Amino acid sequence: MSFDSTQIKDYISLPDLFSVGNASFGFLSIIMAINGELILASQFILIAVIFDSVDGWVARKTNRDDKFGFGKNIDSLCDIISFGVAPGILLYFATLTNDIRYINIIVSLLIVICGILRLSRFNVISNMRTIQDKFVGLPIPATALLLSSFYLSGLFTTETGLLIMTLSSVLMISTVEYFKPKSVKTALIILILIISVCMPQNIQIMLMNIPAKVLFIISLIYIIFMPFMALFTNLKSGPHVR
Repeated sequence: MSFDSTQIKDYISLPDLFSVGNASFGFLSIIMAINGELILASQFILIAVIFDSVDGWVARKTNRDDKFGFGKNIDSLCDIISFGVAPGILLYFATLTNDIRYINIIVSLLIVICGILRLSRFNVISNMRTIQDKFVGLPIPATALLLSSFYLSGLFTTETGLLIMTLSSVLMISTVEYFKPKSVKTALIILILIISVCMPQNIQIMLMNIPAKVLFIISLIYIIFMPFMALFTNLKSGPHVR
């Protein structure tokens, strides 16, 4: 394939189809939120998280040679829809009250802006960093996972939602390092929880939103407590030469 080729078939690969699935559910989440179906909007974001996880796994299993960066670019473009715009829209409609009408717009926009900056920086530094087992800044899917599980948990309040999402947005563009979960057991647990949360609403009521609560707590621990644990580990290991 020459670099001058403009045909999509010369660039697209199997993992990209899962990325498109990710963006599709992100778009459907936006539509549901606009129509007032906030539970479905949250569930579609969680399904998008699954597609986002699968595309990377498929790329590794198929040994994809993404020498032109098509896969990395389409993944980022899809992520900003599902984990930037969709959560921003969800938060806006979930906190739509007369008291804080403009604050929720600002925080929703902050999610989108920080998401764009986060993904752009990732694309720049991903090939430059020698350490590939950590993320610089909070991964954008984690932000979407946190908001969706929080809303579905039954614990959601306007003030807390705005505060948590403001913190998550700032952490996305920070230099705080987050480890990349590589455990198959951890991935399986998260998958089971997401599937449970995405069940019909009457089944969720019978479960008392327990899967959503567990998913929210896991997300919260990863986002807030992991940086402190990493800092403690670095302090304990002592100074090192860079």
